[in-house]
Amino acid sequence: MPRYTPSLRVSEIGGRVRLSLVGFRHADGATLQEAADELVRRMLLVAMALRTDGIGRMPYAFQPDPDELQFIWELGEIAARGEDIRERLFGLQDAA
Repeated sequence: MPRYTPSLRVSEIGGRVRLSLVGFRHADGATLQEAADELVRRMLLVAMALRTDGIGRMPYAFQPDPDELQFIWELGEIAARGEDIRERLFGLQDAA
């Protein structure tokens, strides 16, 4: 079964590149590389916060998608092993 990977969207906003991980975060930069580096930083913050604090109790109406949670958890596991999350974040890994 293929693993869930959110879609990426690239756009230009005010002469800057915006890289969006649809449903999660976006990051801007002067170049695509700068935007990608910033998106990696932001997603690392999210992943490590989830690993550290969890999601807490939430009303039923606000339950996160299990595939999205698994994706963020995987990013945190990769980072915790000291590895680079870029392959998983940008969907470059082959399905196992």
